[in-house]
Amino acid sequence: MSRVDKVNYYLDVAETVIKRGTCIRRNFGAIIVKNDQIIATGFTGAPRGRKNCCDLNKCIRKELKIPRGERYELCRSVHAEQNAIISASRLDMIGSTLYLVGKNFEDDTYVSNSNPCALCKRMIINSGIEDIYIRDNKDKYRHINVNDYINDDETLEGKLGY
Repeated sequence: MSRVDKVNYYLDVAETVIKRGTCIRRNFGAIIVKNDQIIATGFTGAPRGRKNCCDLNKCIRKELKIPRGERYELCRSVHAEQNAIISASRLDMIGSTLYLVGKNFEDDTYVSNSNPCALCKRMIINSGIEDIYIRDNKDKYRHINVNDYINDDETLEGKLGY
């Protein structure tokens, strides 16, 4: 048996977290790791106490055919990255790494070219997270240094989506 590398190990954990997600469009799992210790997890789902999309069998963004990365104010869910950040202390997150995996609800395929949305990027910057690993498929992932979000501020260009 071969030993899985550390990045894929943490991405596998984030992928397991997806199973708690409640979105009927796309679900994400996120974990925050510092010094080889998982300090927080998060999945896509409605705020505590509110009905989830899977319970309502309804997604307003899906019904309105809103493109990925736009109009999140209409979404019932809190994103996986946000839920992980909410669950951790900023002191613990400074210098940490976020691992993120997304899957499409309908066919359980990986979300292609997934990235944190504009709001999640701002939260990631302020949280102190330094690095992000995003799974593209079971064998491939991307690394993002959070400083790239600071130096390449697409909001200045009015860029929407991913």
